[in-house]
Amino acid sequence: MAITRWDPFREVVALQNRMNSLFGNLNNETESPLTTASFTPAVDVYEDEKKVVLKLEVPGIEEKDLDVRVENHTLTVKGERKFEKEEKEENFHRIERRYGSFVRSFTLPNTVDTDTVKADFDNGVLSIRLSKRAEAKPKQIKVNIGQKTLEGKSTSKAA
Repeated sequence: MAITRWDPFREVVALQNRMNSLFGNLNNETESPLTTASFTPAVDVYEDEKKVVLKLEVPGIEEKDLDVRVENHTLTVKGERKFEKEEKEENFHRIERRYGSFVRSFTLPNTVDTDTVKADFDNGVLSIRLSKRAEAKPKQIKVNIGQKTLEGKSTSKAA
């Protein structure tokens, strides 16, 4: 009798493969690949002491097809990249670019002033700048330790 090593994930992987093939076949039968392809634009988020900046890559999307909203400390960006030409799918040798609509949502920290949102669109990059509130900006505080300050100067008077 051969000893086989038990792999706890083997059955899970097999089940996942079966489910993927089941739903993959249903999807291919009902819709064409051009209409099922969608995309999620890449985004860079960075922050400094004055603002939070988001940069989304949205090449091939016109400015009128973008919608930027802030509601309840949630920034939502919606857009759609439309298929350029009405040609039959069999005329193409390869289609790798993604078309369709997208939605990206970002929860904003409480330090952001949602009334001062600015958005710019340049060369396929959507830049969104969110200013921080004045009370959220860092300020340096002098720390006293015992009777001496951090600089090493004594704060007590000699008796």
